[in-house]
Amino acid sequence: MNWPSHGANPHYIYEAMNLPMPEKRMDLSANINPLGPPKALRDNWMNFFTDIGEYPDPEATSLKKRIASKEKIEEEMVMVGNGGAELISLLGRFFAGKRVLIIQPTFSEYEKACRANGCDIVYEFLDESWQLNLERLPLHEVEAMFLCNPNNPTGICFSYEQMLALAKLCKERNAYLVIDEAFFDFWESYQSLVPIMENFSNVLLLRSMTKMFAIPSLRLGYLLANEKVTRKLKSYQSHWSVNGIAIRAGEICLQEESFIEQTHHYIKKERERLFSFLKEEGFEISPSETNFYLLRWPHIESQLPLFHYLLEQGIVPRHTMNFPGLEGRWLRFAIKREEENDQLCKALKEWTR
Repeated sequence: MNWPSHGANPHYIYEAMNLPMPEKRMDLSANINPLGPPKALRDNWMNFFTDIGEYPDPEATSLKKRIASKEKIEEEMVMVGNGGAELISLLGRFFAGKRVLIIQPTFSEYEKACRANGCDIVYEFLDESWQLNLERLPLHEVEAMFLCNPNNPTGICFSYEQMLALAKLCKERNAYLVIDEAFFDFWESYQSLVPIMENFSNVLLLRSMTKMFAIPSLRLGYLLANEKVTRKLKSYQSHWSVNGIAIRAGEICLQEESFIEQTHHYIKKERERLFSFLKEEGFEISPSETNFYLLRWPHIESQLPLFHYLLEQGIVPRHTMNFPGLEGRWLRFAIKREEENDQLCKALKEWTR
């Protein structure tokens, strides 16, 4: 079967499964903030219209300055991209022909971008404790490493101390360390790695603005890295890569601290409620600290029957057939609005009966 490689766009999964798509459905396959975009974006939306007739700044200078100021780093260390996916694609070109380590299971775009650029891929698979064992990593064999933290698809978060130790190991071996922090702002106890970058020029931090601020159609992300790295990546980037509305929206989103706090409170409350119910019903779940989690019914190896059942109910989880190390033994769910989470709980309760 030709499995869709990402969540969202549920018609693709219904086509792949040869199922009719229900008129009413609930997409839990995309990890977007269930609260929707910040009110400030809606309030300013008509003001963005004036930008449509003008070419955007190809350097996204105004947004870069705001990010640099917020992170207390030089502007040259910031690169804005057309979503994290574009930046990952550019990193693949940057690492062309190199030997690259990818910690699995993880986001599929790292491997796709690296393979497109002739990289030799090495894997390290996490077992189902989902813990990172630094001593096992084959860092002596590689020139770069990709790690997603918080991890997608498990929702597991690796500590600041682990990341600092990993940065030191990579530096000793002259290897780049790319940490994809696309979901960092959902993690309440996140401790920023930006301050270590002064002494660890091998560390690259990749971030998305589409998940927290629920703007996936605008495509917006940024990379924090050594100036030599951002300069080289910029030479690969298409002119006017980031549209003007995305730049304006990003500037507003950077100021939305109260919105992030509100999201933290909501996600924590719903996650605790969901996990309590799911455990009581006999499901196994990954101990996520973010806005998504893995789930499985332990009485079946492949979760395909459960996946099929939920799709028939109009509930769309994320399959894991293309996550190496998972291969369909789990399903991934995003935490949504209370009523949607209740609908999922009802369907899963009926499944167990």
